[in-house]
Parts: sequence; C-alpha cells; structure tokens
Amino acid sequence: MEDLIKKVSYLKGYADGLDISPKSDEGKLIIKLLDVMSEMAEAIVDLTESVGDIDEVVEELDECVFTIADDLYGDDYDEDDYDDDDDDFFDDYEDDDYSGDGDDYFEIQCPNCGEDVMIDFGMIDDDNAIVCPNCHEEIELEFDCDCDDDDCGHNHE
Repeated sequence: MEDLIKKVSYLKGYADGLDISPKSDEGKLIIKLLDVMSEMAEAIVDLTESVGDIDEVVEELDECVFTIADDLYGDDYDEDDYDDDDDDFFDDYEDDDYSGDGDDYFEIQCPNCGEDVMIDFGMIDDDNAIVCPNCHEEIELEFDCDCDDDDCGHNHE
C-alpha cells in the first residue's frame, strides 16, 4: 500500500513538472484531484493497517474458540474439519452427547427470547429460577413432584 502513496507523489511531481497553472480552471481541478488522491491513499494505508491489526485479533479469538470447542467436545471435535463457510458446523454436535448420563441436564425454551437453553440442576437457585444465558432474563421454573413428602419443596399440583 505504500506504493499507492508513492504513485500519487509521482503524479504530483509530474504535474509540477508540466508547469500546470493553478490559475486556470483545468489546473485548479488537477491540483485538487491530486490532493484528494493523496488523502485517499493515506486513508487506504491507515485502513489497511487497521484491518491487519483486527485480523491478528480475530486469529487469536479463533484459536480461543477452537480451544474452547476442544474442551467442550473433546475427541469428537477436530479443528481441521471446520469450514469457515459452514455455519451449521457446530449444529452437528447434539446436546445429548454432552449431557453425561442425561439425568443432570434438561432443555427448555426461554419464554423471553425463545432460545433453547440447556439447564443443569445445579444452575437452579432456591427460588426455582435461572438466568437465561442468551437474554439474561430470569426464567422461573415449575416442577411437578411424584413424591408424597409435602416438605420436599417441590410443587405438588
């Protein structure tokens, strides 16, 4: 991109060598165009540097995401299988595959945002509520209990 600035500088020098009169309408136009081109070239260089910095950050975040996916999915996850154009890549992994024996987790739909949320019984507070990880609103849960103990703390409807 530095070549762009050099090319514009060359054109400015070339225009100076042509002895373009800044008093004529054509001369004014050419000088103004060269000034605009110079500003654009500098802006493009700045943007290119910014994009390079952002690209480095995205690569670091990408590595973090792959590390997290590896921790979550274990041997079922292979970074080489990831295709940047495949938005459904992570949909291939069923939630049931990661719920252990199936007794600790259940899935509900958040009444506030409509997203499906995997719930671990350990996430439920004393008021039988959790906070949705998507919209951060509280979800109140009601449980039906088959036990005969009225002091168990469950809803006996």
